[in-house]
Amino acid sequence: MKKLIIAVTMGDPAGIGPEIVLKSAAHLGGTVRGASVVIGDYSVLEEVNGRLGLKVSLVKVESPAEATDAGDALPVLDLGVVQDVASLKVGRVSSLGGRAAVAYIQRAVDLALKGEIQGIATGPINKEALREAQFHYIGHTEMLSELSGSGKSVTMFMVDRMRIFFHTRHLSLRMMLETLSREGVVESIIQSHQCLESVGLGKGRLALAALNPHASDGGLFGDEEGTILIPACEEARRRGVDVEGPVPGDSVFHLALQGRYDAVISLYHDQGHIAAKTYDFHHTVSVTFGLPFIRTSVDHGTAFDIAWKGVANPVSMQEAVRAGFELAGKYRPVSL
Repeated sequence: MKKLIIAVTMGDPAGIGPEIVLKSAAHLGGTVRGASVVIGDYSVLEEVNGRLGLKVSLVKVESPAEATDAGDALPVLDLGVVQDVASLKVGRVSSLGGRAAVAYIQRAVDLALKGEIQGIATGPINKEALREAQFHYIGHTEMLSELSGSGKSVTMFMVDRMRIFFHTRHLSLRMMLETLSREGVVESIIQSHQCLESVGLGKGRLALAALNPHASDGGLFGDEEGTILIPACEEARRRGVDVEGPVPGDSVFHLALQGRYDAVISLYHDQGHIAAKTYDFHHTVSVTFGLPFIRTSVDHGTAFDIAWKGVANPVSMQEAVRAGFELAGKYRPVSL
């Protein structure tokens, strides 16, 4: 079986990305399944390594393939975007940080499309820094979709036994309600099913989270369940998807953790985020489907307030890489 290579993008160099990558070095090295290669700036990693006394062995590589022979050293594909580390505004939004973060992602996507890596685990980037660098991307997912020439992409959270898809993400609650439709929810259910199929979970059982308290109690607390969500589940079942719902939001995530459902479809951003991050903030991993490759990510930001201070928790980075190896070998690209 061909060994997998996962690229780890360093994230915004002015944030905690370099620190959590270094702290994860033991988890990023060669394994039975393959190896990881960090795409970033060697000079930044070297500076953070020395400043925090982490004593991680680093080695520059020219290609991902060399990562499999790096031994105990952390292989780094150096892009040299940060020419002078002293010019980097650590812990602050900057155009340099934005440019560097995008450059790392661009190289990773290029390598993935060429088949030189099988997955990408992304470090945290900052939306304001992207704007400072005059990029139009809203975030990682939109950037990856555009760079890879993909259509729609779908986000899934993984934590313990719980998987969460999102009907909407970066929409205000008001806009989500204004745009909520039976057809749209059916589409989300079908796409979530396709995503599970793409990693070998074709017989998975889905649950649609309800919108209103107690799934509206038969219309006592709103009519969205009766007019939109119940008909959407019925239509999805007619199309062959095993979906239950709408299931009250105060119990559906607990039931997923107990193994009753293989995944839950959250109607809006905070509904799913709160469930995952309250259960286990650091072990929550974000997975992107719909790309030609699997992408996993930390589920936290650049944390500029603690950048380069030695206190950043690396667990989410480690989990993102672990999930990348777990999924990359199973993933069969799906067009959503």
